[in-house]
Amino acid sequence: MGAGAEAAPRLIEAHYAEPTTRYDHGVLGDAVEWGALSLTLQDGAGTRDVLLRLDRTRVFEDTAPRLVDLGTVTAAMVVESDLSLGARLALYTAEGLLAATPFIGQRHRWLAPVGAADLDGDGLIELTYVDRPHLAKTLRIWRYQPASSDLREIAVASGLTNHRIGWQNIAGGLRDCGAGPEIVLADADWTQVISARLEGGAIVRRNLGRYDASAMTAALACR
Repeated sequence: MGAGAEAAPRLIEAHYAEPTTRYDHGVLGDAVEWGALSLTLQDGAGTRDVLLRLDRTRVFEDTAPRLVDLGTVTAAMVVESDLSLGARLALYTAEGLLAATPFIGQRHRWLAPVGAADLDGDGLIELTYVDRPHLAKTLRIWRYQPASSDLREIAVASGLTNHRIGWQNIAGGLRDCGAGPEIVLADADWTQVISARLEGGAIVRRNLGRYDASAMTAALACR
């Protein structure tokens, strides 16, 4: 870095703001969603906040934004729902929308994020979620392409879920027990804890035992 050059501001925190009741879905147990995303940036001069506000046809329908290191940039991964088109997974930076999946396509249709990681060791980041965890119960994996506004879907597996209607939390997540990242979630009828890996472009499942909340916690902790 040359003399006098300044490092680009770094995204260090994100949270939802401006609660709203304009979307009558309530999948997370109440009638309140969010109309804005607040991002905190840090550089040599300190920190500053940036507020990104959605228009009135959309909300953030989510538990909390998740910071994702994409290699060249850090973004906030969020669930953004359109009042007519349902949910999509989106990445935001201080400049606005970076990339997003398509909307599901129907009002009151939602997705539950799992996480983001380089799932297959190729140096690129994959984003994972369960599409309609109460209906379709389908795990989808999308790859972020640097410098692109599109996410590319690379793998799909049915019969998996991570949320029940009314829950204010999303079950499972990502773990790494020493052999690379794995997805941890439940089977479709909530009887088994399942791990899933991305191998050779396909989702490979493994049964980790009977499901209950403590078993899910133990699985995430590699126990």
